[in-house]
Amino acid sequence: MEHRVQDGEQDPAPASRWTRATVYPDMWVDPDDDPRESDVELVDERAILLDSLRSYRLTVEMKCADLDAQQLARRSVPPSTMSLLGLVRHLTEDERHVRRIMTGEDAPWLYRSEAHRDGDWDGAVADPAVVEEAFRRWREEMAATDRMVDGIDDLGATNAGFSDLGAEPGGAISLRELLLSHVEEYARHCGHADLLRECVDGRVGQ
Repeated sequence: MEHRVQDGEQDPAPASRWTRATVYPDMWVDPDDDPRESDVELVDERAILLDSLRSYRLTVEMKCADLDAQQLARRSVPPSTMSLLGLVRHLTEDERHVRRIMTGEDAPWLYRSEAHRDGDWDGAVADPAVVEEAFRRWREEMAATDRMVDGIDDLGATNAGFSDLGAEPGGAISLRELLLSHVEEYARHCGHADLLRECVDGRVGQ
C-alpha cells in the first residue's frame, strides 16, 4: 500500500526517549501495571488465539494513550502517511473485513473505497471529532467481531463470504486461519505503532 506525505507538513524536532517503567527501561509500563498480563489459563487453541488478539488490541490502545488529536494524526517519515489515528481507522476496517469474509455480513468500507484505497490513512486529520469517531467505531467493530467469533463453536468452520486471503482468492478459509491472519495483522501494525509513538513524544516500550 502506498502512503504519501501530506502538503504543508513539517518535520518536528525529535523527542527524547523515555518510559514510565521502573523495572525494565525498554518496557511501556512495569509488569504489575500492564493490562495485557492476565492470570487466565490458556488451555486450548481458541483461548490462545483470542488472548493474543486481546493483547495486540490493548497494545494499540496503549500506544495511543495520553495523546491529543494533533499528536495522533502526526505522520511518520515521508513519503508515508501512516499515523496512529490512521492506524486505528485502518484496524477498524480490518475488523469489518474479518466479518465480511467469515459470515458474508454486509459491512462495507467505512473509510476506504475502490477509488480511494488509502482513505483510512489519508482521512486521519488532527480534528478531535475525527479522533472521537475513530475510537468509537473501532471499539464497536471489535465488539461485533468478538460476538461473531463467540457465536461459532468450531474453529474449522469455513467462510460464507468471499475471501481475498490465502493462496486461492475466493476459496475456503477456516475461522482458525482467519483469526490467525487477524492476529498477524494486529501484530504487524503494533510494530508500526511502536515507532509512530516514539516519533511523537519519545515514549518507548513493548
